[in-house]
Amino acid sequence: MPNVINSGKFVMTMDRENKPALKVKSGECVTFITNDALGGQIKSADTSIETLDWNAVNPATGPLYIEDAMPGDLLKIEILEIKTAEKCSMITGKDIGVCAGFFDRILARVMPIENGCVNFSETIKIPLAPMIGVIGVAPDSGRVNCGTPGDHGGNMDCKEVREGAVLYLKVFVEGALLAIGDLHGAMGDGEVSGCGAEVPGEAVVRVSVIKGKNLPAPFISNEKSFMTIASKETIGEAIDAACLMGVDFLMGEAKMTREEAVSFISLACDVRVCQIVDPLKTARLEIPKELLVKHAIHF
Repeated sequence: MPNVINSGKFVMTMDRENKPALKVKSGECVTFITNDALGGQIKSADTSIETLDWNAVNPATGPLYIEDAMPGDLLKIEILEIKTAEKCSMITGKDIGVCAGFFDRILARVMPIENGCVNFSETIKIPLAPMIGVIGVAPDSGRVNCGTPGDHGGNMDCKEVREGAVLYLKVFVEGALLAIGDLHGAMGDGEVSGCGAEVPGEAVVRVSVIKGKNLPAPFISNEKSFMTIASKETIGEAIDAACLMGVDFLMGEAKMTREEAVSFISLACDVRVCQIVDPLKTARLEIPKELLVKHAIHF
């Protein structure tokens, strides 16, 4: 039988006290069926935003308990497939996003997904680029709202969390308690309006426990880059943290000196903004793999 967690099994916070929706062994594949980040409340552009239940925003399907995952381990999450529904939605306006001051009310938009595109308007078709906005494990202590990112992952809204990528998260509690939600059909770096193309769907992942390995996580590996991800109170602090994580990675895995690592980042790596609209802001450092081939980095 396939491992599936249905959208009816979800959490609103990431917490060590959450009861597992499913238990699997390391190396198994799991399908997370997700609600959209707005809780399915936006049916049309005419939806009454005044009645929107903000407590239903950002549900994450799960949590998943991975056997043998213990504090201090790494959780390797291979993103094998992301499927989206045929319609996505978004809101923006008053009190939402960077440009909130332009509006005196909240506006909704519903967009069909057709022929590999999000149909933004009659004249603009945005290429479909499915990604996972919320993906995280239970933190070491306390309870973190699914709308907030952090060292545990969470609402990082990093568009590189997509098919073919591998995300590494630190394990803080027994079983890790992985939860996934907030799929997007498309999103630009920054998520400026406060929303991506919010869509229900399915995320198929393979989860594996790695022991005895220390990576500056959250960490992504894809076909082109290694990426460190950090979330802090300001975007400047997040950028600084992602760069420092990159230095640690290059010193540990590429055996660079600190001076070499800092200089290499300045010459060859790119700082990117993930999102600037959540309670903590998120940035990433992209490190090109092709320049490190001879360093034989494997994990």
